[in-house]
Amino acid sequence: MLTIQSYKEEDWSEVWAIIEPVFRSGTTYAFSPEITEEETKKVWVEAPKSTYVCCDEDNNIIGTYYIKPNQPTLGSHVCNCGYIVDEKARGQGVASAMCKHSQEEAVKLGFRAMQYNLVVSTNEGAIRLWKKNDFKVVGVLPKSFNHNHLGFVDALVMYKQLATY
Repeated sequence: MLTIQSYKEEDWSEVWAIIEPVFRSGTTYAFSPEITEEETKKVWVEAPKSTYVCCDEDNNIIGTYYIKPNQPTLGSHVCNCGYIVDEKARGQGVASAMCKHSQEEAVKLGFRAMQYNLVVSTNEGAIRLWKKNDFKVVGVLPKSFNHNHLGFVDALVMYKQLATY
């Protein structure tokens, strides 16, 4: 049984343990693999509108996501999210649960749509999940991500309307 709840300050060490290897890999997020813990906390917890954690039945944090406006003021009705699942918990529905939760939270927070700005084309699991959740590819950014192992690869812009206009 998974539970998703708002991030609390005491969650940081577990959240950092999940985020750090993903950022260090340089394969799915545009942040520098040398990003510091302090810089990571700013972008994952302090800058977003909200940050959440996903816990297993033993209350261990196994995933995290943030939600924030994709653009300032006139574009702030569209949100952006980032999701990371602990390596040991992948393939167990955690990302799917967080995606569903984030859409519900986005509507509660007044967002009308969700946009993913840089979905790395080699991140096939994420693309499959976003498409399963009715996100559409609205653009391809040729060779716009410098993958740590593969060099320059395409990235996708994916979008979903959450509320009627």
